[in-house]
Amino acid sequence: MGSIILIAPPAAGKGTQANMLCETYQIPHISTGDLLREAALVEDERGKIIREQLLAGQLVSDTITLELLEERLTQTDCNNGYILDGFPRNIEQAIAYEKILEKLNKKLGIVIYLDVEKELACKRIEGRVICALCSSVYNTIIKEAKSKKDGICDTCGNELVKRTDDNIETFMKRYDTYVERTQPLIDYYEQKKVLYRVQSTAKEETFREIVSILEGQKEL
Repeated sequence: MGSIILIAPPAAGKGTQANMLCETYQIPHISTGDLLREAALVEDERGKIIREQLLAGQLVSDTITLELLEERLTQTDCNNGYILDGFPRNIEQAIAYEKILEKLNKKLGIVIYLDVEKELACKRIEGRVICALCSSVYNTIIKEAKSKKDGICDTCGNELVKRTDDNIETFMKRYDTYVERTQPLIDYYEQKKVLYRVQSTAKEETFREIVSILEGQKEL
């Protein structure tokens, strides 16, 4: 199993697919956001800089993000592949990431773009509720994504809540901005012939398509 870069607009189901892939293939899910939050807890100079930038609502520099990512990729659980989430976000970061891979003698792997129609994504956002305890995600509008008992998590029995930013107006802006900013990166990976587009419709169908792509890679 090689590495997988997951790219997706808001409400495409990226988190759900990442979790399913990690469980199936026993590979780590690497989120640059998580790396930064963990590093911010460390009492050293780098941690201090990250804390200050996060508290100020600023983007942490690529230099620090790439440094943390390189450190993470040297850990043994990445030897058989990993899922990279939230990075790269632009071509400059993609090129810097490839330099790290070359340094660590790792291959780029494949890039999966979860494509979702804006209307469906909007529906997912409108009805999305999350377990405040275990972070399981449900939807009050989409039948197959509803919890068995209204307002209660199937997994742990805790209350389901709606995030304050899960509203239509905020989503529309986030979706359009993401697609516009991400298109050059999608074009970049298409030119390198490593990008696969997967329609993010039903959860299980999307997962089967991704698995089919990954199994096909094994046969090459």
